Amino acid sequence: MNIHEYQAKELLAKAGIAVPAGYPALSVEEAVAAAKQLPGPLWVVKSQIHAGGRGKGKFKELPADAKGGVRLAKSLDEVEANAREMLGNTLVTIQTGEAGKQVNRLYVTDGVDIAKEYYLALLVDRASGRVAMVVSTEGGMSIEDVAHDTPEKITTLTIDPAQGFQPHHGRAVAYALKLKGETNKAAQKLARQLYDAFVATDSSMLEINPLVETTDGKMLVLDAKMSFDSNAMYRHPDIEALRDETEEDPAEVEASKSDLAYIKLDGNIGCMVNGAGLAMATMDIIKLNGAFPANFLDVGGGASKEKVTAAFKIILSDPAVEGILVNIFGGIMKCDIIADGIVAAAKEVNLSVPLVVRLEGTNVEQGKAILASSGLAIVPANDLGDAARKIVAEVKKAA
Repeated sequence: MNIHEYQAKELLAKAGIAVPAGYPALSVEEAVAAAKQLPGPLWVVKSQIHAGGRGKGKFKELPADAKGGVRLAKSLDEVEANAREMLGNTLVTIQTGEAGKQVNRLYVTDGVDIAKEYYLALLVDRASGRVAMVVSTEGGMSIEDVAHDTPEKITTLTIDPAQGFQPHHGRAVAYALKLKGETNKAAQKLARQLYDAFVATDSSMLEINPLVETTDGKMLVLDAKMSFDSNAMYRHPDIEALRDETEEDPAEVEASKSDLAYIKLDGNIGCMVNGAGLAMATMDIIKLNGAFPANFLDVGGGASKEKVTAAFKIILSDPAVEGILVNIFGGIMKCDIIADGIVAAAKEVNLSVPLVVRLEGTNVEQGKAILASSGLAIVPANDLGDAARKIVAEVKKAA
């Protein structure tokens, strides 16, 4: 689960981490009111979308030479003008793709006198089973560009969660950032605070870019992005309440309500599979046969008729879908129950695209019999390779 920058900063501020003063705004009037609560004479008006690269982004509805999604304002009139241009318009960044994201929220913050910018991020390193802390002296830039052009300027250290953050980790961070004196001590303290906040909130990613040293020697979090383990949100209802569903794909939101794991992709063949590994293999073999999957959809190990019906509806909500491949291995899930669900769903949604079904496992013969006697144009498949070939052929035939 992702949250907005202003929400991330509010969480960090609660953990005692220094962030510039700022206020969210949902309207032009609120943006001006927010600026009035800040000392000025310099304000920053920031678009709030779940994507990076906002400063270099471009608005679809504005001229090509218009400013991006993060702007400086030296008067209340400029705050108002920027807010009016940004709200309701579509911001396209390197992370949004060509479709972009509509800006529905702004964040008006106090201006900061910056002496130096740094990069600091915490991630879950699944390879080592530890928390990785990534730091660089090249703050304010895309970390991907830094990694490509000057990888020696990136330092990564891992922290064993069983031992937690130790003093030597803080010293390593300050050393990597080439800090001395009081800023060295401040960076050590900040690194510990960020680690503690990362662990306490079940974060999967916490990125500070830039982390800045001000002209008076303070360390401030100037921008922050946070993502969380969705499976842990039952422990954090306060964080879950920050979810902004308007920033998410509507089909993915609907899938989450039915406890389905769904991610929209760019292809034309819908996939319904049980098990993440099997889903990945299914998508791979569709690609191997010259077509492209339209989605990743894992119905899980205990799908009911209702769940299967919901899955079909979600797949078919994508107008790009020209055929559906169902690939089920019945272990915990029985093939006859899945078959009942497929038949019921196909009838309810009035299925009009080719459907290929491969069943294997518990009660597979009963499942196949249910599909065969359904009276529906369901194409059976013997194995995964056979299923992929058949759905690709059916889609080409229907084109």
